[in-house]
Amino acid sequence: MRSRRALIVGGSMSGLFCALFLRRHGWEVALYERSPLALTGRGAGIMTHPELHQAMAAVGLATDKSFGVPIAERVALDRAGRVVARRCHPQIATSWNRLFEMLGAHVGSGPYHLGKDLVHVSQGDSEVVAHFTDGTAQAGDVLIGADGLRSSVRGQFLAEVRPRYAGYVAWRGLLAERDAAAVLGPELFGQLSFFLPPGEQFLGYPVAGPGNDLRPEHRSWNIVWYRPADEAGELPRLLTDARGRTHELSIPPPLTAPGVVAEMQAAAERLLPDPFRAAIALMAQPFLQPIYDLESPAIAFGRVALAGDAAFVVRPHVGAGVLKAAHDAAALAECLDADATVEAGLGLYEARRAPIGRQFVARARRLGCYLTYRFDSEEARASAAFHAAPERVLAETAVVDFL
Repeated sequence: MRSRRALIVGGSMSGLFCALFLRRHGWEVALYERSPLALTGRGAGIMTHPELHQAMAAVGLATDKSFGVPIAERVALDRAGRVVARRCHPQIATSWNRLFEMLGAHVGSGPYHLGKDLVHVSQGDSEVVAHFTDGTAQAGDVLIGADGLRSSVRGQFLAEVRPRYAGYVAWRGLLAERDAAAVLGPELFGQLSFFLPPGEQFLGYPVAGPGNDLRPEHRSWNIVWYRPADEAGELPRLLTDARGRTHELSIPPPLTAPGVVAEMQAAAERLLPDPFRAAIALMAQPFLQPIYDLESPAIAFGRVALAGDAAFVVRPHVGAGVLKAAHDAAALAECLDADATVEAGLGLYEARRAPIGRQFVARARRLGCYLTYRFDSEEARASAAFHAAPERVLAETAVVDFL
């Protein structure tokens, strides 16, 4: 029998997990990433879950002490810097780079192709073909769209489905441990710590330093600060760079206008407790990330399927985007083995994973319901007050208890 061949469009976390799980089920895999440059250096901190460690073990990857920084406790501070809530919740924080490099090394360079920008997909009774902007085409038995928020594969089959803006943005940044510990103290540096201004959320936690360095005094402190921003007026201004060009959906970190960064820093001076305010002042290049989510009404189209963020984009509060991508990949491989035809296997995959994707999206929306300065109803205001309570934030953020 000839080997089964899977074409995977997208070379980030979702694509790598798809390649690893499919390969363990006997598939020949090829990954096609639109970027001409390696995807290193993208993203910052990631909170992990036991289910992610299990998924990595299933593809032959051990998450030992070199995987990330252990965090034992969560705390919430008030404006004066006093601890107002505390919760024991052991967890490991890793970095996007560390996880990406582990997965990429396990896949290997042979199946991974950079600079392959998809134009369209065609399919027939016995194969599916990916057509690229460089004029080349590749044929396979199945094609997986693992190309994220801006998925070209989803765009062909679900042109009407667009990311939905959540109403707020996240400021993100990293600070070297030696600088962070000087203003935070060693205890606060080592915790998952929160501050909750009205309608906002600030959090920080330790991650590996440059080069995935986990040695004490060589790590980094990762921050995320959620702030409401009106879609019609405020968001376009935030996404306009220093040259006056307004970017769609997101803006590359180096292009964030200095005036926009200065406004955020001024807000930090007004709103944040002294340790967090001082840390923000020391950060060299904080960057802006508008928050979106997305639900695909279907994720299987004949010999084509969507996985990871191409299928469902989940707001970051659940802290499980990578976990969802890993579980999508595992289910995809299992379902393709469970039925005699690719089409039937992908139909089973959709039946299994689409409800879970919707559940992730709904959970994240509930957790982010208070990140606004205005409410449409008293019911919405009451729900926000419930989820914004410090004890609830510590209990619910980056927790997966519904699978």
